[in-house]
Amino acid sequence: MGILNFALIALGVASMAFGYSRARGPWARYQALKAQDANIARYESWRGGIRDSGTTGASIAMELLRKQARDGALIMAAGFAFVILGFLIH
Repeated sequence: MGILNFALIALGVASMAFGYSRARGPWARYQALKAQDANIARYESWRGGIRDSGTTGASIAMELLRKQARDGALIMAAGFAFVILGFLIH
């Protein structure tokens, strides 16, 4: 295993760790907001009220958090590609 292989693998592992750390927080907050939104929807359907389907602050926050989590996942995928490339190059 040459120095290039080791460098690619190290870069890949570092990228995956960085991507995971960037995606973990927004994904957890997104799941919490999604659960809260589902709870509100169940409560309003139980009350018999009509739920406004317009844009809310929570829906905008959920979209932003989903984008941040997706960006972290893309960084992790690039890191995985670097690791695979590090093993394939001779």
